[in-house]
Amino acid sequence: MTAPHRVVVLALDGVYPFELGIPSRVFGSAGGRYEVLTCSADGAPVATNSDFSVTVGHGPEALATADTVVLVPFDVSQVRRGLPPKLEAALAAVPPGTRIVSICTGAFVLAAAGRLDGRRATTHWALADTFRAWFPAVRLDPDVLFVDDGDLLTSAGAASGVDVCLHVVRQDHGAAVANDVARACVVPPWRDGGQAQYIQHPVPEEQANGTSATRQWALERLHEPLSLTELAGHARMSRRTFARRFGEEVGTSPGRWLIQQRVARARHLLETTDLAVDELAAQVGFATGTSLREHLHAAIGVTPLAYRRTFRGAGVE
Repeated sequence: MTAPHRVVVLALDGVYPFELGIPSRVFGSAGGRYEVLTCSADGAPVATNSDFSVTVGHGPEALATADTVVLVPFDVSQVRRGLPPKLEAALAAVPPGTRIVSICTGAFVLAAAGRLDGRRATTHWALADTFRAWFPAVRLDPDVLFVDDGDLLTSAGAASGVDVCLHVVRQDHGAAVANDVARACVVPPWRDGGQAQYIQHPVPEEQANGTSATRQWALERLHEPLSLTELAGHARMSRRTFARRFGEEVGTSPGRWLIQQRVARARHLLETTDLAVDELAAQVGFATGTSLREHLHAAIGVTPLAYRRTFRGAGVE
């Protein structure tokens, strides 16, 4: 049997207990495909930002054995421009090419280590100005949930840690496995990394009509054109009011959201069916196979055939 992919979680003093548990909860729900270890920079217990400490099972030597390292966030009062010697030495043990994922303030550690220079990254929106001032060589995008820059993935605060971990599972094993993991964790199976991390009005005012029912209605009709007029009509709003309320609730425009959902559905069908590209495009609401190819390439940088081969083997035509 193939050994499970080893995820090593690095916990630092001031760690947030909720975020510390995210990698174990998500990767541990993937049917044994991952092994999750937790370590500290010196092997000692780690103080959380609450009124208790946690004893971790491993010291920094675990980092040298990792396939993926996850830097979980710590209290903002502990954020520094530089790295303590023990942490610097621990990070030096991570083998070159190892995939590294940071959540929230974990990006500060990667930036201080010089690993994000010239790379695109994100962190919690409230810390963006400090991050930019300290690390101008990093191409910071504070408006997204997470950034996938190949072997380095950075995410915003709290729940975006779930999003980026699910994204990793989906990359590694496809939509079906990621959906099963999300179901086990009782979380949404997919939120696009480019979605805004801070939404001014995430909950509609009391007694106001929201767009949730219309979004569900649209998901059941992705094969149809679905104009803004139709969406607004279903929600019983004017086009302008619907677009504004949709942006407040979802953090993006109706048109962009529809493209995201269509690409997500197309990826699932590429992973699980043998449908020809033109037929698949029609099922998810793209006018032609060419349109599907363009949108898929814009989203993940590959063709439908290359994507299908990734999940279904090199023999797929």
